[in-house]
Amino acid sequence: MYNPKRGTARPFTAGLAVLAVAGGLAACSAGDDAPGENAAGGTYTWWDPYPQHEEGSDWAGRVQACGEDAGVTIERTAYDTTALTNQALLAAQEGTSPDVMLLDNPAVSTLADTGMLTTVAELGLDTSAIDENLLAAGVVDGETYGIPIGANTLSLYYNAEVLDDAGVDPASITDWESLTAALGEVTDAGHKGITFAGIGTEEGSFQFLPWFWGAGADLRELDSPEAVEALELWTGWLDDGYAPDSVINNSQNTVWEEFLTGDFAFAENGTWQVNSAAEASFETGLVQLPARDGGVAPAPTGGEFIVAPVQDDAARYDVTRQIAECMTTPEGLVETANTFAYYIPPTAEGQDALLKENPDLQPWVEAVRNAKGRTSDDLGTDYPKISEALWTAVQNALSGAETPADALAKAQADAEAATS
Repeated sequence: MYNPKRGTARPFTAGLAVLAVAGGLAACSAGDDAPGENAAGGTYTWWDPYPQHEEGSDWAGRVQACGEDAGVTIERTAYDTTALTNQALLAAQEGTSPDVMLLDNPAVSTLADTGMLTTVAELGLDTSAIDENLLAAGVVDGETYGIPIGANTLSLYYNAEVLDDAGVDPASITDWESLTAALGEVTDAGHKGITFAGIGTEEGSFQFLPWFWGAGADLRELDSPEAVEALELWTGWLDDGYAPDSVINNSQNTVWEEFLTGDFAFAENGTWQVNSAAEASFETGLVQLPARDGGVAPAPTGGEFIVAPVQDDAARYDVTRQIAECMTTPEGLVETANTFAYYIPPTAEGQDALLKENPDLQPWVEAVRNAKGRTSDDLGTDYPKISEALWTAVQNALSGAETPADALAKAQADAEAATS
């Protein structure tokens, strides 16, 4: 349900924002045109989670241009992320599903599980060029239900001035041990260490997962020794004064506000802060989130998939396929990347094209290539239940109410009860 690019950093007006010519939910039915008419013209309906991109925006123009290329007019409606998923489920029950939707990637499995989405094979879409680690979020029981239009993820921003003052070389940070040592040097020099989001929501799980996965832990076994070690890393940073007590309530937006004060050496945050980092009052840099024993930790992916709900009139799918293909050309993926500052294209060709325009995004391309979908490993609709158990454990451990081992043992029991 969660797209970090739009989390708390960009609050939306709740509910429906109709950005097309015709208003009202009834106008969104794909059945407005006679069967087969849309192969040569007519109106196709499109829903997405970008109400901040109003009619007349570059994004709205892109959507309409893909419709024009396919010989149709697109009627676009935008919801906030949660409302979109709920409205999609309601529309499927009422037989008013749109032709095309963009969904936050964890929601794909939720909708696919209801039987309301076509597969990419049924649409005749080629996904062979899509990075497998990004496509995995749309795979349920071996079937693929959409194509990512881009991805964002997490990394570790640093304040170059703070590190210089503490004598820390960011290139030396390659694993947990070297990162923790750097935090000690920074705090010894009179600065603050690291800030992150440990809030009791999906944002908390999203930010904890690189450490969880970086330890080698699995979401089906929340109480494994590797999982405990990851949570002990976070609680140890609090105990040693390397991270502030505020992390237990921090959203990703709050983390960024703390980092922009210039007091902190490091902040865990995402691709969506690239422009803000460039405009900070101090020099910033980026290091990859390290795995426990070295290398890049898998961070969770944010970003949307383009999907096609089932239609009574199968003749509509040919135009739907053309629209999806238009949105996922290498040029189209780069345009999306720039529109959403920054989505990383999900193909090597698109990534290379983006880097030609903006070589400074190389660390983010690397991070996305190492990233992992939250519903990967065939978690599907079990993921939200497991995630809630995980973020609850993080909260209990950070507050000191339970040890990391006890908190995660309870989380595993709760997750098993919720998913059995």
